[in-house]
Amino acid sequence: MSPSETQLPPVVPPRSWLRRRVLDPLLDLLKAGLSPQQLALTVGLGVAVGLVPAFGITTVLSAAVALRLRLNVAAMQLATHLMTFFQLALLIPFLRAGAVIMGQGDKVANLTVASLRQLIALEGWAAVGKLLWRAELGALLLWVMAMVPLVAVLYFTLRVVFRRVLVRQAATLDSEAEVKA
Repeated sequence: MSPSETQLPPVVPPRSWLRRRVLDPLLDLLKAGLSPQQLALTVGLGVAVGLVPAFGITTVLSAAVALRLRLNVAAMQLATHLMTFFQLALLIPFLRAGAVIMGQGDKVANLTVASLRQLIALEGWAAVGKLLWRAELGALLLWVMAMVPLVAVLYFTLRVVFRRVLVRQAATLDSEAEVKA
């Protein structure tokens, strides 16, 4: 066989960051024996924990939930940390709405990141804590009420998606086995 007749392997396009860092790890969990129901619950709860309107607790909270419910900690951490941008984007709206619920809407109505920085610089963190503790409590109440339906929708939707992916993977493996045989 001459060099011109040798078959070159097909060119595989490079995988995207999303594929390498998010989709492939989740699909690997399905291949490793995690059921579609468990993975859907893990991702749904990870998204919910990732949106909690409080800084510094998402990692510990997601690990505790995963361990308590015997879910995959790594998958929950992945889902939780992918929500960081959305957590930051929703923090001020959650705090404003929480302040309204808790009766401090007038004090937090014009709350911005710049005004929080100014308050910290002038009066320190204690002033921020004093201003925001009731707003934070209201934000957490809103978060709990919003996350129950969100987790349910994500669970039932992702369960179907992961089942289909699992069936497709099994069909691909079967066809590859037939070709080799």
